[in-house]
Amino acid sequence: MRLACMALTEQGLQLAQTIRQCLDQYVDIYVSEKLAPDDASRKRLQVHTFHKLSEAVESNFFAYEGLIFVMATGIVVRTLAPLLQDKLTDPAVVVFDEQGRHGISLLSGHVGGANELTSQLCQAIGAAPVITTATDANELLAPDVLATRLGLRPWPKVRIKTLNAGLLAGKKIHWRIDQTLPHSVFYRRKLEQLGQSVDLCVTSQLLAFLPEERDQLEAVIMAERQLPELAALPPNVLCLTPRRLIAGVGCRRGTPAAMVMSALDMACRMIGRDRSFIDALASTIVKKHEAGILYAGDSLVRPVKFYENDEMARMIAAHQLEESEFVKEHIGIGNVCEAAAYCAVGERGGRLALRKTNFEKVTVALLWEK
Repeated sequence: MRLACMALTEQGLQLAQTIRQCLDQYVDIYVSEKLAPDDASRKRLQVHTFHKLSEAVESNFFAYEGLIFVMATGIVVRTLAPLLQDKLTDPAVVVFDEQGRHGISLLSGHVGGANELTSQLCQAIGAAPVITTATDANELLAPDVLATRLGLRPWPKVRIKTLNAGLLAGKKIHWRIDQTLPHSVFYRRKLEQLGQSVDLCVTSQLLAFLPEERDQLEAVIMAERQLPELAALPPNVLCLTPRRLIAGVGCRRGTPAAMVMSALDMACRMIGRDRSFIDALASTIVKKHEAGILYAGDSLVRPVKFYENDEMARMIAAHQLEESEFVKEHIGIGNVCEAAAYCAVGERGGRLALRKTNFEKVTVALLWEK
């Protein structure tokens, strides 16, 4: 998850820096220009500055998967209000008071991951987490939380509320998984480890319910192409479809295929998957003849897409991606793997599962399509 932290005061900046120091991943910090009025101070503090908070939030709302604010909750709510679109696509938002006493999961707690991010941050800095979603308050595993963990897309959105309300009323959710899905056994194993009731089904059984099952809460994992019309979907059913996992890849000229495959293996293991979960590979057009990348696509039987530098540059700007000056000198842009992955998901957008990671002669980023 790519994170940005915004602060308005000196004390807020200090907490933002503490948050950055406590996490394994880098956090971009944005502060009022009053706190860092010149290039020297911005470089020393390693921050970006803004004149107006609303402008900084608007330009970065979809650039990051998680936004952390160190300021009053009311300021954050009023600033975010015009930008909110959908609980399935809005970024995670967490708010801290300047003393770092409380961290509030404000937006996209389940699908966006704000609840887990809040818990992680509060544990790191010693704050008390404030998580108000009903299922979490009652220590229940909501299906949209499980969807995020498993790389699944819930549909339709209205049924998330139906199943969560049923959980709060004391009902259990039964899971059905299409056994023809490539990773059906993986989904079953993970769900059973979390105490869920799961059956592998043939495709024709997924939405076929006995009379006594019509009031039972059902979560059905199936291919997106199999989704029924909404009018035909029983009122007790939430469907979940696998999200595409994109591997953005960069490498040095002449890198052996074995090194590319090894990097993909290690990258996938870092997010609890194996390389069979990769749906597509993406890179810069400069690497379109790179044998190692082409071999990886052939070996995985997955498409490899190469993108022009101007298209990737737009993604670098839109998502505030970190650039390497060395890479920029050689190929014209300073970020390959993350920018290419964002290009591959297009308008649908994505959330980074693994930020740009360096392996021997290879860089890899993994991105879940939204």
